Amino acid sequence: MKITTEQMRFWSPSIRELEPYIPGEQPKIQNLLKLNTNENPYPPSPKVVAAVQGVLENTADVLRLYPDPDASELKRAIAQQQNVDMSNVFVGNGSDEVLAHIFKAFFVQDLPLLYADITYSFYPVYSQFFGVKTKVLPLNDGFEIEVDDYKQANGGIIITNPNAPTSIALGLSAIEQLLQSNPNSVIVIDEAYVDFGAESAIQLTKKYDNLVVCQTTSKSRSLAGLRVGFAIAQPHLITALESVKNSFNSYPIDRFAIAAAVASFEDQAYFETQCQRVIDSRENLVNDLVELGFKVLPSKANFIFATLVEKDAGELAAELREHGIIVRYFNKPRINQYLRITVGTDEQNQRLIDTLKNNILV
Repeated sequence: MKITTEQMRFWSPSIRELEPYIPGEQPKIQNLLKLNTNENPYPPSPKVVAAVQGVLENTADVLRLYPDPDASELKRAIAQQQNVDMSNVFVGNGSDEVLAHIFKAFFVQDLPLLYADITYSFYPVYSQFFGVKTKVLPLNDGFEIEVDDYKQANGGIIITNPNAPTSIALGLSAIEQLLQSNPNSVIVIDEAYVDFGAESAIQLTKKYDNLVVCQTTSKSRSLAGLRVGFAIAQPHLITALESVKNSFNSYPIDRFAIAAAVASFEDQAYFETQCQRVIDSRENLVNDLVELGFKVLPSKANFIFATLVEKDAGELAAELREHGIIVRYFNKPRINQYLRITVGTDEQNQRLIDTLKNNILV
């Protein structure tokens, strides 16, 4: 919808200038293979389905009464699974909401927030939305974070690990260097994809009082449709997040989402099995793409970042779409010749490979 300047006169001045985040496309096309939004190709634990059905059995109170504003049962399940105390857990309506509260709670400072030039594209949106000063630091030529670049005065640091859309992970020793070099500012490690082979920094929160680790249930736990995210940190940082949350939305997680997420955290065996399935499929997909001539960055996520030297990435994405396969293309400097491809089931991945081999790269 086209909005005129005249109509914009009702808007707050800051919103007129805001460049909002653009979510991955969710088209309604028959026989579509969606490899563009990093959703898990496998369903959640059967215990999740049973838990949601159990909530439905008491529909009158479920819909009439507010949910627990603290989501205490969920915090307890997360704390047990992550080997921390409940006082170390904050929960929100998806990790995007948790990140929004993090930006408001910690990053509105006199000094700039530091983050990479190629990273989760919500960071500049939140920075603009909350009036956060920023300094963008370039990844190196291998699309890796240079830890030494972050050893400078700042009002906070946020790093996606594994990074998005590059899929490259930073080791715990490098994260500790960041923490030790910046004891007076909050370091946020955004671990949306950590369960697919990277090392989580959660246990470092016991040692460092300036570390916040953010995770989501959308990817590895197959709960993207229910919107549950969480952060782990020492209690003084969690208290700040609770203050922001209760000044914005006191009931961010509904009863269905709480019950589903609790069931997921209590079914660790299913979780680990499904993560390994994605990892195994990822490695097979990488090998198949390399055989077709692709260069693929080393991935610790449920997606890969790949380029084909002799083929324009934008054109390749368009051709795949014509064959009913959608991948993510970023028309941005440095990465406009790469495609981000979500790891599907083995059958879905094979459809991608067959389409490339038989219909496009011929």
